[in-house]
Amino acid sequence: MRRRIIGLLMFAVLGSAFALGQNADLRHDRRDLRNDRVDRRQDRRDIRGDRRDVRGDRRELRNDLRNGNYRAARHERRDIRRDQRDLRADHRDLRHDRRDIRHDRRDFRRDHRG
Repeated sequence: MRRRIIGLLMFAVLGSAFALGQNADLRHDRRDLRNDRVDRRQDRRDIRGDRRDVRGDRRELRNDLRNGNYRAARHERRDIRRDQRDLRADHRDLRHDRRDIRHDRRDFRRDHRG
């Protein structure tokens, strides 16, 4: 009789440990999804800001070229290149975040199904 009771207790403990492990995995996947969505939102905000900077720099470049201020025009060109480099990096980061979200959703569904 004792063996049966101990066996049932061991089975219950192992089963609950497995269930708690699954819940922790689901929480981790949910948190990871939330963080990736926040990153994606910040990347989009950065992209909008970089585009706005490029537009302003191009406007300044046109004004500098029209006024014959070639030194300032050179500076604006450098600034445009730097902003475009940032823009490409933000787009690349956005693609990575989308891929991470897709993988995290797949993992979440797989863990949720059991």
